[in-house]
Amino acid sequence: MAVNLVNVEAVSKVYGTRALLDGVSLGVSEGDRIGVVGRNGDGKTTLIRMLAKLEEADTGRVTHNGGLRLGVLTQHDSLDPEATVRHEVIGDLADHEWAGNAKIRDVLTGLFGGLDLPGFPQGLDTVIGPLSGGERRRIALAQLLIAEQDLIVLDEPTNHLDVEGISWLAQHLRGRRSALVCVTHDRWFLDQVCTRMWDVQKGDVYEYEGGYSDYVFARAERERIAATEEAKRQNLMRKELAWLRRGAPARTSKPRFRIEAANALIEDVPEPRDKSELMKFAGARLGKTVFELEDVTVQAGPKVLLKHLTWQLGPGDRIGLVGVNGAGKTSLLRALADAARSQGDIQPAAGKIVVGKTVRLAYLSQDVTELPATLRVLEAVQQIRDRVDLGKGREMTAGQLCEQFGFSKEKQWTPVGDLSGGERRRLQLLRLLMDEPNVLFLDEPTNDLDIETLTQLEDLLDGWPGSMIVISHDRFFIERTTDNTFALLGDATLRMLPRGIDEYLERRQRMIEAAAPAPAPAPAAKSGPSAADVRAAKKELQKIERQMDKISERETKLHTQIADNATDFAKVAKLDAELRELIAEREELEMRWLELAEDA
Repeated sequence: MAVNLVNVEAVSKVYGTRALLDGVSLGVSEGDRIGVVGRNGDGKTTLIRMLAKLEEADTGRVTHNGGLRLGVLTQHDSLDPEATVRHEVIGDLADHEWAGNAKIRDVLTGLFGGLDLPGFPQGLDTVIGPLSGGERRRIALAQLLIAEQDLIVLDEPTNHLDVEGISWLAQHLRGRRSALVCVTHDRWFLDQVCTRMWDVQKGDVYEYEGGYSDYVFARAERERIAATEEAKRQNLMRKELAWLRRGAPARTSKPRFRIEAANALIEDVPEPRDKSELMKFAGARLGKTVFELEDVTVQAGPKVLLKHLTWQLGPGDRIGLVGVNGAGKTSLLRALADAARSQGDIQPAAGKIVVGKTVRLAYLSQDVTELPATLRVLEAVQQIRDRVDLGKGREMTAGQLCEQFGFSKEKQWTPVGDLSGGERRRLQLLRLLMDEPNVLFLDEPTNDLDIETLTQLEDLLDGWPGSMIVISHDRFFIERTTDNTFALLGDATLRMLPRGIDEYLERRQRMIEAAAPAPAPAPAAKSGPSAADVRAAKKELQKIERQMDKISERETKLHTQIADNATDFAKVAKLDAELRELIAEREELEMRWLELAEDA
């Protein structure tokens, strides 16, 4: 039976006049992998801070199992700005000690791209103080993951990670024995890592089994049942009134209610996007030409990011743009935006960009445009216009669009200065869409947005007719809103990826392997092992390699079995336990292999 690690009993927390959590009781046990979701401001971060005893509850209590080893990643790190990366992450370990540790090597390579930290000026000896927030966050995450814990609590761990980093982190967390509680808006990550979900809503926390996809089905079913029950209650009230007027006849049978399978919820739902209809409408709004690039070179200062690029963005094209940091994704959008705003007068370093005459561009950059703090939300939207045409005969008022983006009627009168970072991001998106653009550039639009707002934005974009380029590390958002994926792989070229993000990750892995230097020959030891010792070491090495191959095959089969039995939670738990044992056995073999390799 799994050991209980944390108990949350009847916990409540009030800020001002608002109850964020009201009498919540929860538990975290060994092996739990819990994803926490909910709207911004509903108490997700407050819940996990109280879970970790970083914040006191107003009422109720939180208890930890004796000797609990707890690791917490908050949204604000506590790194020493005077210290080096080496000091904060590796501590006092000598180079041969940490370099021989498989876990440390995996974490450094996964989060920083190599053991020498290629993105940092002095590698491991870089001082933390001058580093960016994203770099500091990776250091804090590395510090956490290298240590051994019984429970890891993560608040937005995918922030500032690229697609590769997020993919690595998901794989790493799946292989750990630690229990996990994680707040994130990255739905792909939740599906990959979590086996339970906590949905924080209006002071309550609802629990669901499974990952994000299972949670969506289960929540929709719960809300359908609640709506049906409310409809039944209203109907019963009407019947009671009628019976009081004319006398109730005897009822001969009780009503029966059957809960339909989750798939019944979506069997009559059409495709989210009518692509042919949208392309037709986009063509009418944009004509034949949107952007055409001929032998273009894009530079950032002296650095050449793209060269000899010939490419076009056509009417109705929906492009997802991925790539390594610094490869030129944002620079490419800026070059296109400069050409559009100057009507072709501003051109790149070399080549030519042709802009269609009817192009109306809206560009959501990573920098939030500051608005007057006293301006109300609705006023900020109405500054652009009062009504917006969404195409296909759909029209919305500024107030209706505000509500769709999570600004209730009361919230619409909130001063901009009182909004959170996520709410300001939403407001910026709203203002862009109110201007009725026919071309959208979205650079990291998912930053600071909660899952509910993301799904609302996706729903809005599903029916939006025009051309669009999206840069995002949120692969779920990319796959949901775009039709084709292009990649900047750091070699000054732009490539189309027919298989999307999966193909991008495969290509990047091949590039990393091809660029890896050949291992340096080990220095000759003054007094090495005897010939007999070497033969014995080689023999044991071969044996270990055969064992590791078998374990790898078994791991693959177990992952397949877990996927095939995703709805059978008892079986999944059993298979997951077996997988953990295999991973532990593999890690021990890897350590022994490293020891023997020195002798052999």
